[in-house]
Formats: sequence, C-alpha cells, structure tokens
Amino acid sequence: MEMYQELLKETEENGSAALITTLGESLEKNVFRKEEASEIIQNAVEEAKMEGEPRLVEAGDKKYFVESFCREERLIILGGGHVGLALAEFAARTGFQVCVVDDRPSFANTVRFPWAAEVLCEGFASAIEKLQINEYDYITILTRGHRHDGDCLRALYKQKKSAYLGMIGSRRRVKQLKEQLHEEENISQEWLDFIHSPIGLSIGAVSPEEIAIAILAEIIQVKRTEQRTDKVMSSDVDMRVMERLANPDEKRKEQGKAVVTIIETKGSTPRKSGAKMIVYEDGTIEGTIGGGCAEAGISQTARQIIQKGGYLIQHIDMTGAVAEDEGMVCGGVMKVLIEKA
Repeated sequence: MEMYQELLKETEENGSAALITTLGESLEKNVFRKEEASEIIQNAVEEAKMEGEPRLVEAGDKKYFVESFCREERLIILGGGHVGLALAEFAARTGFQVCVVDDRPSFANTVRFPWAAEVLCEGFASAIEKLQINEYDYITILTRGHRHDGDCLRALYKQKKSAYLGMIGSRRRVKQLKEQLHEEENISQEWLDFIHSPIGLSIGAVSPEEIAIAILAEIIQVKRTEQRTDKVMSSDVDMRVMERLANPDEKRKEQGKAVVTIIETKGSTPRKSGAKMIVYEDGTIEGTIGGGCAEAGISQTARQIIQKGGYLIQHIDMTGAVAEDEGMVCGGVMKVLIEKA
C-alpha cells in the first residue's frame, strides 16, 4: 500500500512515474529512481513512456516488468448544458476524470453531474486559471454563447497546450471568432488551428447524447492514435485501480487480495499490457483485464494465490477452436502476472 501511495504521489508531483517489478524467486517492487537504476532499466522506462505500454526486459539472470504512469487524464467540460451532461457520463465510464465548469448554479452542481470528479460554479476564465491546464487534459468548449467561447479561448491561450481542444458551434461563428482573436488580439494562428471545430467525428449526430458520443469518439481517436511526445496516456493502465491499491476501501482493508496485470499481449486481445484488476478473497473484483471466461479463470487462480502467497505468470490463449468453445471471441494471446497484494 505504501509503495503505491509513493508511486501516486510522485506521479501527481512530477507528471509521471514508473514502477519496476523484479521477477525472481519472489517479487520485488520499487518506484523508479533514475540515479539508482541500471542503463537497461532507464532505457526501458523511456521506451514505456514513449510507446505508451509497459516493457518486459531481461538483465543478466533477472527479468523486469517496467510500467510507466502519468497523471490521470482529465476531460474538462466548459459548459453544463445538455451535451455536457451526456458527455460527462460517457467520459467517466471510459476512464476520464471529468471536470465541469459553468457559471450558473442550476447547471454547475454535483446533483446534476454525479459522474464528475469536480464541478466548478464560477466564470470560465477564473476556473481555467484555477485548473492549471496541462498536456494530459482534454478540453471541450460547450458554452451557451459566442462571448463565453471567447472568454474560454483567451484564458486557455495563456495555459499549457492541452492534449485536445474542441469547440462546438457553427462553422461561420467559429471562423469569425478565430479571425477576431487572431487579428485583434494577436492569438497565434497555429494555436487556433489546433482547435477541433466542428467538434466531434462526423457521424450525423443530432440529439445531445449522439453529439456527446461523436465528441467522445474524436477524443478517444486523438488519445489512441495521434503521435505524441509522451504516449504513456495511450496505455491500458486504469488509474482508479492504482488509487484503490494505494488507498483501500475501509470495508476491504483487512480482506486478502491479489493483483492481476497484463504484462504481454499478441494479437487482438480485449485489453493490452498494463491493464490491471484486483481480485478479493470473496471473489469480487475491481478493474478488468477484458472480461469473459479468461477473466473468470484468472480470478479463480488469483484466489488460490491469495491463500498460498507468492506469484504466478499465466498464459491465456484466446485463439483456435478451444477458445471459441469457451466463449473467447476476441482472439490473441495474453501473459498475465498474478501476485498477492
């Protein structure tokens, strides 16, 4: 627990951190310290950050599993209307830490937005300054008017560049606003061109819920496919699972548990390297490595590990006739690490 707390603290303070698991007769876990690590481990950490997935490396007679983590990805929704309401729920379900901003108390409250981690009821410019935008943030401007859109853009221009910035509105209105900001206020044309507008993928969306799906689909596309200088955000790490390991639920603190981590994949597996789940001795789980029969079988093995201690590396083959009979429809091969926590 303390080790995971240290990992999350460093992630929050520095933007990223790495965890090194030594696979020997027993497991040894350490938060990465560059000055203490070998060149092989240092290189593996850099590769894990750049490629967005963990690394399994060998050095001498030992194997190391290298995982890189970053601050939890925020989806900042500027505007608490109908589209923002639907987007907040869908985004929370897909792993984003949702923050909603609106200056109207009837629109910016936790009753209206139970899915949001944070709801700010204040002016857009002051809220953006308070949020301290960083490169791990995804931002959607869904305000109720042209004036508020301008306030958001002026404030965002003073912040670090985010991973994504999209703005709702007609092509004509958006074009006019961009021209005004560039010509009258010297806001960089390159920065204005970075804005996704029309916002969302072109899928013919009409209702607020459909528009929210189109927006979230575009955000996921950016997250998963666009080239970045630091692609650790593309991994399948679930930071909510890491948070639970660092700060166990009071009701489960004394209950035995095991951690299951995908350490290697080939083919079209449902989840990729880095995905984790916690298995408790009563059989309940948090997180997922893909669901289905494979996950059910791993859960049984994990409960045995809880009783016996130690760790186990298990191969899961989801290809061929046997896998089809068992209901493993995705295909591919996974290697998972099961350890007592």
